[in-house]
Amino acid sequence: MEGKHVGRRRFLVEALQLGGGIVALGVSGFVGLRWIDDRATASPPPSKVSTTTDTTSVVDPGPYVSRPDLNPPTIAISRQSGWTPSLAADGAYFFIAPKASRPGVHGQYGLMIVDVRGELVWFRQLPGHLLTDLQVQTYRGQPVLTWFDGHGANDHGLGTGYVADATYRVIATVHAGNGLKVDGHEFNLTPSGTALITTYYSEKADLSSLGGPRDGVVFGCQAQEIDVATGKLLFAWNSLDHVGVEESYKAFSGGTSAAPFDYFHINSVALAPDGDIVISARNTWAVYKVSRRTGNVVWRLGGKRSDFHMGPGTDFYWQHDARALSTTRLSLFDDGASPSEERQSRALILDVNETTRQCRLVRSYTHPGDLLASSQGSIQVLPSQRVVVGWGNLPYFSEFLADGTMILEGRIPAGLQSYRAFRFPWAGGPSAPPDVAVRASDSGYTVYVSWNGDTRTTQWRLLVGPSPSALGEVATAPRTGFETTLTSTAAGPYFAVAANDTDGNQLAVSATVRA
Repeated sequence: MEGKHVGRRRFLVEALQLGGGIVALGVSGFVGLRWIDDRATASPPPSKVSTTTDTTSVVDPGPYVSRPDLNPPTIAISRQSGWTPSLAADGAYFFIAPKASRPGVHGQYGLMIVDVRGELVWFRQLPGHLLTDLQVQTYRGQPVLTWFDGHGANDHGLGTGYVADATYRVIATVHAGNGLKVDGHEFNLTPSGTALITTYYSEKADLSSLGGPRDGVVFGCQAQEIDVATGKLLFAWNSLDHVGVEESYKAFSGGTSAAPFDYFHINSVALAPDGDIVISARNTWAVYKVSRRTGNVVWRLGGKRSDFHMGPGTDFYWQHDARALSTTRLSLFDDGASPSEERQSRALILDVNETTRQCRLVRSYTHPGDLLASSQGSIQVLPSQRVVVGWGNLPYFSEFLADGTMILEGRIPAGLQSYRAFRFPWAGGPSAPPDVAVRASDSGYTVYVSWNGDTRTTQWRLLVGPSPSALGEVATAPRTGFETTLTSTAAGPYFAVAANDTDGNQLAVSATVRA
């Protein structure tokens, strides 16, 4: 998966926005982004990041001098009308896991945190891995990072769920029970210290109702609840025990041991307020509420056997990421394809009345570009009631006001996609020290410093001296992004950089390097 970095050579390929905006660039498999200003196209803007409202921020990350091993994808952030700096005051970051959307796409991609400018905060490259669902959750009362890491097989994943603390150290791993593997569609922690996961298995089934063999083979799906601390399997729900293959909308194909028919395709498992679980199945176009006590289906929403009257605008197709927001509210991402059943994908908030069995559309969030995703996708309702939408296999994520106004758009380079996209507050403090590199020039020295994953540093202090034990402060600079540059005319030849927080407390000191 890792390709050769081709440096900063850039060739214009595709215009993404008209006027002063973004274009996508690609050469020899490298994809990146550059600022294009129709008022002055001869040169880029003077700084790496534009921070004004109603513009687009493009951070060209690298290669970083202090971390030459990192060359992450460039994320473009476009702030739309209605966006104000106060909307970034919550300190929240975007969490994505870029991956190749087609074979032959090269470059570095993996787990990624960026700020509202698109500036990198943390990047972990894991070449050759299928990575999904990077987000912040709570475990044992503390915020943690969680993600799935594995490999793909037959349109699902086989791997492990990971839990990391604020230093990015893995503190727990989650494996499936019953001899199965964790699938990359879901890794959802609960307040009781358990994980809700998805798994796939193959089983013989009568497929004659679909035009297949009576002794055919299908992918069954299992939702599991695992105790994170002990690894004990607490709950398992098999789709084939409760949902027949005839409920599938997927065009029949395969049905053999070499190519089982994927009739159900589980892609999310989440808690309901009453302790039951909500399961989404892409290929039956249905969401199921399942009793955590008995395993029985309490109700079906959508699909061929819906228990609800679906009001205007509530029908969904090939959906993902169903979440119970309250006892009556449900959110989900309505892909609308594949194949196409709608003109565009929608992120939906539905009113689901279990008493009257009526489903009513509360709000629909759509992209002004009429995006139609053929797979994946997510919707996250923030505490502020703003909404973050990941557009699945399409290289976009967006933020909306509660009324449906899109105020921010993120663009992932062409050829990449992120299964889901999230926005969370996060306080990262890596256990490793900052990284530093020094370059000499005729006028002195330039020092480059970065600290992968740190969110606390606001100021860097440059320390210079004739020996490692005799360093003194010669300059300071505010943290400007992932990598900050400091200059010095001091002879050195030894250099180090100290990190300070907003209160002036020293957080860490880099290794001392000789120029």
